[in-house]
Amino acid sequence: MFKQSLIAFLACTILPLAHADEGIQALLKKADTYRLSETAMQVETQIIVSKNGHPDKDRHYLVLVRENRQSLVLMRSPAEKGQKVLMLGDDFWLIMPNSQRPMRITPTQKLLGDASTGDIATLNWAGDYDGKIVGEEPCEEGSKARCTHLSLTSQRKGVTYALIELWLAVGSAEPVRSDLYVQSDKLAKQARFVLDKVDGRRQVKEMILLDQIEKSRETTVRYLARTPKRAPDEWYNPMFLTRAEI
Repeated sequence: MFKQSLIAFLACTILPLAHADEGIQALLKKADTYRLSETAMQVETQIIVSKNGHPDKDRHYLVLVRENRQSLVLMRSPAEKGQKVLMLGDDFWLIMPNSQRPMRITPTQKLLGDASTGDIATLNWAGDYDGKIVGEEPCEEGSKARCTHLSLTSQRKGVTYALIELWLAVGSAEPVRSDLYVQSDKLAKQARFVLDKVDGRRQVKEMILLDQIEKSRETTVRYLARTPKRAPDEWYNPMFLTRAEI
């Protein structure tokens, strides 16, 4: 009798947990489609930093993304022209013009304002995080819109945030907002996602990062264009990039 009760208890606890794991990955994969539309693609990106509501700085980047967490960031603004950031899995390099040696960096290395290297080089929640579904709740305090609240923990070392609290719109799984925590479990910034119809489908047009220390600062990551493109394999070699002008 005790054995039967134990089996019934385990069935009621372990099986729902397994189902939740499957459910969270399905939600994350669906949410990722609003940020990426092709396996290999080119993303034209603009970062704008505002202080007290007024634009302060902006930069342009060309991001070439492909499978297996491989990204190449080409800096296109005059102040940074010729600089490149390469991501291969958990490894990041900064390549400076006229330098013969790529420099190792981390995904938390700042590009501009609150936008770090990882914010624009990695766009894959499903591949980098797992966690639990907290439940359904208002997307914002006082809002009638409903969101699924996910609590995500990093599954690899080469990610920008150790913990993410993410809110996805119920039904569509569109990303609405997130709280972003660093390794010390400190809330570093909050993100808001702005979606619009692009090329006939809903996509994230902007990610707005709100600094939790310098409250007057706001950083907008704006996705200007997404184009299917597969860059040559040699572009994903850090030593090749020290010699090549792309």
